[in-house]
Amino acid sequence: MNRLRAKDGGCPWDLEQTFETIAPYTIEESYEVADAIARQDMRDLKEELGDLLFQVVFHSHLAKEQGLFDFHDVAQAMTDKLIRRHPHVFGDVGDRTADEQNAAWEVVKAAERKAKAKHGILDDVPVGLPALTRAAKLTKRAARVGFDWPSTDEVFAKLEEEVAELKVELATGDKDKARAELGDILFVVANLARKIDAEPEDALRGTNAKFVRRFETIEAELAKIGKTPEQSDLAEMDALWNKAKATERGAS
Repeated sequence: MNRLRAKDGGCPWDLEQTFETIAPYTIEESYEVADAIARQDMRDLKEELGDLLFQVVFHSHLAKEQGLFDFHDVAQAMTDKLIRRHPHVFGDVGDRTADEQNAAWEVVKAAERKAKAKHGILDDVPVGLPALTRAAKLTKRAARVGFDWPSTDEVFAKLEEEVAELKVELATGDKDKARAELGDILFVVANLARKIDAEPEDALRGTNAKFVRRFETIEAELAKIGKTPEQSDLAEMDALWNKAKATERGAS
């Protein structure tokens, strides 16, 4: 990194980068790590973790150049945080169950947020998170102070309400209001995911993979009879979709 950012003989592209320009790559590398894990490709995971580590090194180096902090400070801050949040491991607190540790973890994090002088309980939920993940985290944070539905029954009722409102806006042709109502639906779905202890991004990622898998089956089945999706119609492809779906269920 020192060589790449060297004013004399460094890389022109690396020299132009800032925290802001590197941030999208950091997010991208995080997703690629998650993708390698989902595919159970350990060789790829090793490489992607290296790419992600390089992002940490890059940001740390930029900070060092500005006299803010360096890589050692980043590692030390994480070490301090882990020790602080695990007194049952590093301190004199007795053994805890996983549930007890989760509860204690939230107490410690609340104290840390207070120490950072945050004004609201939602202030430090990162804006840059994927929208579904952020929605789930926002509702989880609000739930800590009692702003939550008692059960999934109320969530389903709200979901039905939001779907009905979207239908109204679609009927009127107001695209802006329809888009807003769609957002409300997705927010409720994220809330539902939290209520059933599911990570919405993971759930959707799984469905995306399932869609790709089944559509590829459609393409393969059509190819057997010398056709492409463009040469088929919805009825034929839907029948092949249902066949692929039944095959998957039978295999499981």
